[in-house]
Amino acid sequence: MIQANSLTMNYGTVLALRDVSFQIQKGEILGLLGPNGAGKTTLMRILTTYLYPTSGTALVQGFDVKESALDVRAVIGYLPESVPVYPDMLVNEYLRFIGGARGLDGQKLRERLQWVREVCGLKRVWRYLVSEVSKGYAQRIGLAQAIIHDPKVLILDEPTSGLDPLQIIDIRNLIRSLSADKTIVFSTHILQEVEALATRIVIINNGNLIADGTKDELIHRAKDAQRLVFTVKAKRYEVEDTLRKIDMLDEVKFLGEFDNGYVKFWVRAKVGCPIINVIDETIKNKKWPLREFIKEEAKLEEVFITLLNK
Repeated sequence: MIQANSLTMNYGTVLALRDVSFQIQKGEILGLLGPNGAGKTTLMRILTTYLYPTSGTALVQGFDVKESALDVRAVIGYLPESVPVYPDMLVNEYLRFIGGARGLDGQKLRERLQWVREVCGLKRVWRYLVSEVSKGYAQRIGLAQAIIHDPKVLILDEPTSGLDPLQIIDIRNLIRSLSADKTIVFSTHILQEVEALATRIVIINNGNLIADGTKDELIHRAKDAQRLVFTVKAKRYEVEDTLRKIDMLDEVKFLGEFDNGYVKFWVRAKVGCPIINVIDETIKNKKWPLREFIKEEAKLEEVFITLLNK
């Protein structure tokens, strides 16, 4: 659905993107992740033909963003970071205007207006001035204008920016419901948004693409340690002394003591060490009753920091 080929963008002497290439398949929700100023918005503006790249190009549903800009605009829905609304229009007037600009009229326009009203939850503010609605409703209106023409590709720049927790949940649920028949690209610098929504992640930093894959793939790539959590029935000092004699363990943490004499520990070792076998064998040899034995996965936050620092 989207193919970026060696995209590079210069603003004078400032390099905003450097040789960025990736592909997005039909039905994916791609989270474009990176710190502020990484180049995410520049990339989205190129994909929507708002900007032309200094070099390289991109295809959206087979249309070249440089050679066929009007065709690209026809097949995408775009929600920029600043919601594109006219504050002095009523909500229904504004969306009717956008629908007309998108080539809709007559019965088709009426059907699409009714659909976005329901899907985006705008019934309560349908006849309000746009200037009278809350930030959350303004985001919903922005999404409504992006999907009123039923595009197969949605590009959303910071769709939950500035919203309160309940509004964020509402927008997340709306994006998930739209993903059933659309390819969605959204940018954010908030890790929780990517974890909650994305089926694939592209990480950009200082204009460079530094990672591209699913959450599990990125965790595997960035993983520099193995972690285990286990709970056994034993004396704390006995377990600690035993664990500290195991050379391959880089870190040992006591996590707490529970009823009936159970103690919980967290241990870390380098990737490649047989940590699971060693701890399992130790517990068996010591004849400690076992309640819990969990291999702990790295969190996306750790992956993000590791990849940025590579």
